[in-house]
Parts: sequence; C-alpha cells; structure tokens
Amino acid sequence: MTAPFETSAALAALRGIRHGFFGRNGGSSTGDFASLNASENGGDDLALVAANRAAIREALGFERLATLTQTHSNRVVTLTGDPDLQARPDADALVTDQRGLLLGILTADCTPIAFADEKAGVVGIAHAGWQGAVDGIAENTIAAMEALGADRKRIVAAIGPTISGPNYEVGPQFAANLLARNSEAGVHVFTPPGGKEHFDLPGFVRARLLAAGVEVDAAGQCTYAHPDLYFSHRYATHQGTKAGRQMSVIGLF
Repeated sequence: MTAPFETSAALAALRGIRHGFFGRNGGSSTGDFASLNASENGGDDLALVAANRAAIREALGFERLATLTQTHSNRVVTLTGDPDLQARPDADALVTDQRGLLLGILTADCTPIAFADEKAGVVGIAHAGWQGAVDGIAENTIAAMEALGADRKRIVAAIGPTISGPNYEVGPQFAANLLARNSEAGVHVFTPPGGKEHFDLPGFVRARLLAAGVEVDAAGQCTYAHPDLYFSHRYATHQGTKAGRQMSVIGLF
C-alpha cells in the first residue's frame, strides 16, 4: 500500500515538481510511533524507520532522499552536484536545483514549508519552529533559492500540517521572549478569555512569506487536533506518550 500524503493545489499544478506532506499513517512502526514515523531519534526501531523513509521515497518515485539534523535554526543548506546524503548537516532548510533528489524535513507540530520555482527549476523545504520562524528561516530559504536562479515573484510556498493557534498555548514568559526576538510576531499572539497567551505559528509564517513576496498556499490540518492523522509532540506530551515525526518532501523529477 502506498503511504498517503496531502498536497498543495498550487504546488501540484507545477510541472516537473513532486511534493507531499505525509502524516502518521501508512508505515511500518508500531506503538506510540505507529505508523509512518520518519525520525531516527526518539527510540523507534531504525529498521522500521528506514522502511518508512523508503515508502515515502517510493510514493513520489524518488530513489534519493536528503534530510538534515534539525536544530530550530535559520540555517539553510544548498545541495548541488552529487551531495553526500549521509552528511545530514545541522540546519533547518534545504534547497536544490538537482533533479531526482527528494528534500525532506521532519515535524510534529512545527510548520513545514515547501517551496518551488517551476521556471528556474529550484525547490526548497523548511522546518519552521517558533525560533526558526522568528529568526527568518522562511526568508533565508527564499534567498538561498534565489542564489540558484529562482525569482521570489515566481516562487510558490505551501504550508503543511502544523499546530494551530487555538491549540498552541504558550504563556506570558514565552510570549515575552518571542516578542523580544521579533516584535512583528505580536499580532499573532492572542489570549482567549480567562486563558493564557497563544501563538498562531502558521499565521506568522504565512505573514512572513507574503511579506517576502511569494505566493502562499496550504495543505493539511492542525496536528494537535488530529492525532489520528499526524504526530503531535504537544499532544503526546499531554497524554504522557512519545511522538514520532512526519516528513514533508519536495523534489524535481
């Protein structure tokens, strides 16, 4: 059975580009990691993780997959030539102009962003946690794509499954730290009646993408609200269990 995935209509309309926002279903892992866990960290059987990653590649028809050691940074790695796919550098976004290479990032509440410029033949993928988002991971990914010949006026960006503002309670200290790092995030912090501060992470990411001048689409639902469809670190923490990681991918073929 092919592992299921969601797509952005805007990205799906582009020629020579394949992408997918995979969830937690359609894989080989069991227990808390059931079933398409793509993370090699966290305690899952590495043989099962390898099978899950292979299923993701095969679902989109790719033999090669590039991933990272994600650190909640704003660092972008550009892959050209014949990159070492075992290197997995510390970064939170990948860009390439190489055909036949699938780019992947892992999330379990953070915001995945897939990017493509059809005309230039350049794609990118980014992991935007709150730190990376406020520090400019989306903008840095766009800049790295432009260094390969892309034009932000042609770039399509799609936000995948991520935690929604109503389910992302952060509290006053987090909100203060957030605003100290990026005051523009303030309009995306809100406090429900009688509650604590919440942060609309995907809303902030969308605003930053639009401000950068790219087209923005979206796919998927709130990870926290749908634990049957996605891995959610916050949901698992609240339930006293472990969370796997889903993978979002894009590549030129």
